[in-house]
This record gives sequence, C-alpha cells and structure tokens, in this order.
Amino acid sequence: MPEAVVVDAVRTPIGKRRGSLADVHPADLSAAVLTELARRTGLDPNLVDDVVWGCVNQVGDQAAQIGRYAVLAAGWPETVPGVTINRACGSSQSSFDFAAGMVMAGQYDVVVAGGVESMTRVPLGAGRDPELGRPFGPLVRERYAADLTSGEFPNEDFNQGVGAERIAKDWGFSRARLDEYASRSHSLAAAAIDAGAFDGQLAPVPGAPGFTADEGLRRGTTPETLAALKPSFTADGVIHAGNSSQISDGASAVLVMTPERAKELGMTPIARYHSGAVSGADPLRMLTGPIPATQKALKRSGLSIGDIGTFEVNEAFAPVPLAWQAELGAETERMNPLGGAIAVGHPLGGSGTILLTRLVHHMRDKNIRYGLQTMCEGGGTANATILELV
Repeated sequence: MPEAVVVDAVRTPIGKRRGSLADVHPADLSAAVLTELARRTGLDPNLVDDVVWGCVNQVGDQAAQIGRYAVLAAGWPETVPGVTINRACGSSQSSFDFAAGMVMAGQYDVVVAGGVESMTRVPLGAGRDPELGRPFGPLVRERYAADLTSGEFPNEDFNQGVGAERIAKDWGFSRARLDEYASRSHSLAAAAIDAGAFDGQLAPVPGAPGFTADEGLRRGTTPETLAALKPSFTADGVIHAGNSSQISDGASAVLVMTPERAKELGMTPIARYHSGAVSGADPLRMLTGPIPATQKALKRSGLSIGDIGTFEVNEAFAPVPLAWQAELGAETERMNPLGGAIAVGHPLGGSGTILLTRLVHHMRDKNIRYGLQTMCEGGGTANATILELV
C-alpha cells in the first residue's frame, strides 16, 4: 500500500472575534493558505488532484461549497476540484485523514487538505434557524429526552458547555484546577510566540496586512484573574469564558502526497501518516470522544502512550484535555506544550489542520519521532491521528 506524507503545513495567525481577520471573506482566508503552501513548496497547482476542505457553519459567506471557492479565490486552475466536509470541530482533521486515505488507496497522487472558519462573519450556530426547524430531529430528542430534562444539568438542547460541566463533575475537576490549566495554556502559548516557535508555519493574509501573530493570547493570565469570571452555562458551574476555547477566525492547509511523488517533485516531507481512528461517545457529554479515539488509534498503531513524544489535544474546554490525560496517562510536559485553543482560539473548521500544522513543525523542530493529535466534536464524535517524523 502506498504511504501518505505531509510535505508542508501552514496556517494563518488565529484572529480573535471581530479582530484582524473580521473583514476577510473565508474564501479569501482559505486562498491565503493555499497560496502560501504553493509558494513555499514550489507546488504547481495543476498537479493537485483535489482540495478537501473542512468548514462547520456552511451558511452565508461559508455556503455553496467553500472548498471549491477557496480554489478559485487562490487563482488556481479551474480544473482543480474542491470538496467541503463537516465533522463539526474535527472537520479539517477529517479532511486530512480522508486525503491521506485516498493517497494510500492510490486514488490521489497530490492532494491538499485543510479548512476554514470565520466565526466573526458566520457566527456560531448560524446554521440553526429555529424557524426552519431544529437539528437532531424528534427521534434523537426522544431517545435522550430523560437526560435532557432531568438530572443535575437539565438543558433542552445538546449543549457543549453543559457537556463540559458534566465532564468536570464526572472526573472531579474543581474550578481551581480548570483555571490552573487555562492559565498554563496562556503561559505556554506566550513562551512559544516569544521563542518564534510558530514563525515558520504562518501564512500572510493579504486582507490583513501586518497581522503576524495569534491575537487571542492574554498575557499575564493567572488562576486568580480567572476566578473573577462568572460561569457561562450553569449558575454555579465551573466552566466560563476563561477556561473555554476562544471564538476565532482562521484557516490552515496541508500538502499530502506519496513519498515517491515528493521525490519526483524535489520536495522533502516532514512526516508520514502512521495511523488514526474516529469514535463516537455520549452526545450529552459529547467531548469525551478523544479518549476512545486515542485508544483505537494506539491499538491500530501498535504503539503505547509512552511512545508518543508530543500531543495536541484540542482545548475546547479545560476538562477535555484533563479528562483525556487522566484516562490515557500521558505526561503533562508532552501535552499541548505550545499552549492551545484556550489561549489562541478555535476556528472550528480550520482547527484540525491548525493542530496538525503545530504538531508537525514541533516534531521537526524537536526531532520527535511520533506525535498524536485528537479533537473532540459536537454530537459526541472524535478524531485521533498519529504522525511519524520522516
């Protein structure tokens, strides 16, 4: 079976809501990373078999097949196709998994995977118009009716924040523990930015000149400053804006091909796709999926948690990586060593390959053989992907 390798991976700096990327159309934001990927690698876009693009809220500026419009916005040939997929927050991680799988199946030689989300221009939940009908459907709501309307966290909907509250209770995480983790994210992200750890992975955005760094970072964040914030989802809860991922704008892209094709094109891969898995979990908690997904990926890989040198566990809410770590036993120093979405943001459809971009560059910089990324997703699904340094 052919192998799939990552030749390069790029991302935009992550913009905070109504920040530096607010005026950039998501198709143009996507074009920025496609353009930079081609520039850095010398890729002829005519060689690209497909562009597989993740996006969650596919309405408004992100409607009508944004994967295709990203190609056109980048000025790539009209003959290059594009497709848009949605696996909630794991959309672009699935884009990469699908792209790698098609290369390994022999269907593609050269493919770009990535994703975008402009949460400023297309707000969270914009696709859920109650006048047109509620998602999930009556059968799903009937199946979970008792849990939705009773218990310690009654809620009439499938709510991720309430799910995070459930996880914190199940694993016994106090607010102080969650705030301590959140401040760690800011501290590590600040250190990474100051050390230039992200400089080699960032794509310039023509519509935002001078925007060169993730702007959600709040320097000086401490558990004490976070303690002043009010709970967001329940009156006496432990989840608030400071220990949750930030609403953000951003895009990312990864160039995938066989190692033989890379050699023909004079390109040097960074990492190869080693193994991966997807999983389903309780849709009420919905954020515990990275635990079984990681377990499945490790089983398929033949590796142990101790073999993995670095982890990117998306920080949707602080209890997510903490519960994952409690169950998997990963070393703290290896988990999100550059900070995460609590500090720099979570632009939904772009986040999967943002994590991948951070991961492969960190693996190369630190000569780490194996890296794993995992992403919780609305509805209770999750991705886990293992990469190996070439």
